[in-house]
Amino acid sequence: MTTIKYPFAQELITDTQGNIRKVIIDFQDYLPLLEAIEYEGLILAIKEVQQEKTLNINEALAELEKQ
Repeated sequence: MTTIKYPFAQELITDTQGNIRKVIIDFQDYLPLLEAIEYEGLILAIKEVQQEKTLNINEALAELEKQ
């Protein structure tokens, strides 16, 4: 398997059956990928709490004290 199909890959490490097990990429290519993953996680977290009631600081502190 060649890296031509994988634009960021510098090197592919395969097992004895030829299945790709690891990919080596340039650190400067890795950073935007990491940022995209973190951004997606943030979006998912926002969607998860989007319907929750907004609390003021006193209400939030009272909720924390209950725990």
